[in-house]
Amino acid sequence: MKLPRIMISATSSGSGKTLVTCGLLQALVNRGMKVGAFKCGPDYIDPMFHTKVIGAKSKNLDCYFTDEDTTRYLFARTAREVDISVMEGVMGFYDGLSAASSQASSYEISKITNTPVILVVNCKGMSVSIIPIILGFLTYKKDSHIDGVILNQISERLFVEIKKKIEEELSIKVFGYVPYVKELVIESRHLGLVLPEEVWDYHRKLSELAKVLEQTLELDEILNLACNTSDLFYQSVILPRVKGKPRIAVAKDDAFCFYYEDNLQILKDMGGELIEFSPLNDNHLPEDIHGILLGGGYPELLSKQLSENITMRESIKAALQDGMPCIAECGGFMYLHRSMEDMHGHKHEMVGVIEGEVYKTNKLNRFGYIELSSNCDQILLKKEECIRGHEFHYFESTSLGKSMKAQKPNRSIEWDCIHGSKSMMVGFPHLYYYSNPAAPYRFLLKCQERMNSLRKTNS
Repeated sequence: MKLPRIMISATSSGSGKTLVTCGLLQALVNRGMKVGAFKCGPDYIDPMFHTKVIGAKSKNLDCYFTDEDTTRYLFARTAREVDISVMEGVMGFYDGLSAASSQASSYEISKITNTPVILVVNCKGMSVSIIPIILGFLTYKKDSHIDGVILNQISERLFVEIKKKIEEELSIKVFGYVPYVKELVIESRHLGLVLPEEVWDYHRKLSELAKVLEQTLELDEILNLACNTSDLFYQSVILPRVKGKPRIAVAKDDAFCFYYEDNLQILKDMGGELIEFSPLNDNHLPEDIHGILLGGGYPELLSKQLSENITMRESIKAALQDGMPCIAECGGFMYLHRSMEDMHGHKHEMVGVIEGEVYKTNKLNRFGYIELSSNCDQILLKKEECIRGHEFHYFESTSLGKSMKAQKPNRSIEWDCIHGSKSMMVGFPHLYYYSNPAAPYRFLLKCQERMNSLRKTNS
């Protein structure tokens, strides 16, 4: 299919990818275009910023989680419904699974999807030195797909001079520049960027940024590049379906907000019905549900409020003790413990399904990609079956579980984790369902089984 698309990547993290991507998305939306947004890699937060801009869900593309055909399908499924798709890269353009690998990098995604790349270069403190940096990225791989650059944090005067020199010496298009935009600095927090709700007056600032980019970027030329890319060939992924629409309660609020959109979509595509609820604000679980999904997020920032919502904690505990199928990841897993520390080290009582405590540490724990292999038959996996995921957390548990073995890719580092049973899979890893679609299907089968059992009892 003809799918107009562009990737905004960068020389390194902190170069301004998210700022440029969100500003570009807003400028395209302002032009009346229907835009699709994607994030390369496993990040949960950048897609939330994209979503705030375009008013539609942003998706992840990750070729560690999925093979090439599935990656193309997941991209095309959204891209075919929009006028243009904008991908945001991850880390530096060639950075992948490890220090010695470009696997799962933005570069690899650009190859798999045959997407033209615009490289964002942070020019702070440089002038002529910008040129060899760009040259290195262009020549490191012959098939780099880099078709142009955007110069970030550079003055108009210096840009005019250096643009001409870059285009003459490197024969690469310079699509414009971004001056330092002080009013839209997005600060870091312990899990990455702050959430979009926390950036004061976010939409107004993005609107101002888009106006700046209309003046400093050659948007018509960027559109021309995106619209003249080659066709993309892909095969649809055929999924099994359960019957009867089992209802899954999905935790969605300020404490629980980290979900891969394709994980939620695959549950719906397989026949599930998703019902959102708030462990922070609701008194009880939704009525007539047959499964629970507790995603990641920031429960440690809201642990006092979560603890004070006693009726919700009791509702979830009773449901899980009664065999309600449940998947809980990272923040959701933390919430199920007997207690959890907040950011100041104060303990708060939680749901109590996991007989352990969650405590704060001063470093990232087991950060990065993992492959999980099952040590026993359980709700998602049969013994020795695998699924892939990612960990990103500063908090730790006294009870990680032993139902699965996690292993770092390309490294001989492994550990036991996950509390798994016939009805429950809870642990720190964020799973990516398309890495093994049998896992979410088995979850839905358990939900369907519970639905049928309840209906039989009630009749």
